[in-house]
Amino acid sequence: MKTIAFLLHNNFEQAEYEDVNNQLKAKGYNTLLITTNEDKKVQAMNQDVNKGDTFTADIFASEAKVDDYDALVVPGGTVNADTIRGNKEAHSIINAINEASKPLAVICHAPWVLINTGIAKGKTLTAYHSLQTDLENAGANFVDKTVQIDGNLITSRNPDDIENFVDAIDKALS
Repeated sequence: MKTIAFLLHNNFEQAEYEDVNNQLKAKGYNTLLITTNEDKKVQAMNQDVNKGDTFTADIFASEAKVDDYDALVVPGGTVNADTIRGNKEAHSIINAINEASKPLAVICHAPWVLINTGIAKGKTLTAYHSLQTDLENAGANFVDKTVQIDGNLITSRNPDDIENFVDAIDKALS
């Protein structure tokens, strides 16, 4: 059974974690939640405005062993993505997954992490529309599509794209 890790902090978009996680589990994947938060209790948000549910992470980022995961998913949420993109432990995990050519799936605002890790340069990516200039300034080619695949990178725009995002992750792991 393949294991997909989710990496997040706090104030992440609930659907981009919970719905993606549930759909991947329904397809037979084992999932694991990694947090960069100082507490294993993490707070979800709904559309960056209303607090959502809280979830309990399985491990802290400092405990993550990338060899144990077949893919990594980074949910969005503006605050979550902004926090993750500045976190050195998160960068280590993201870069290790990328260097191992394992699927690295990021959605909504999470493509910001691809800028800060240097992964975006030269790649064709999609993201929440407000990231277009940031991605282009980092040397990426921005496209407005539900899912964009460039090598091992899988990007999507927002919660409306979750079904296609999950299908792309599943296909990449098949």
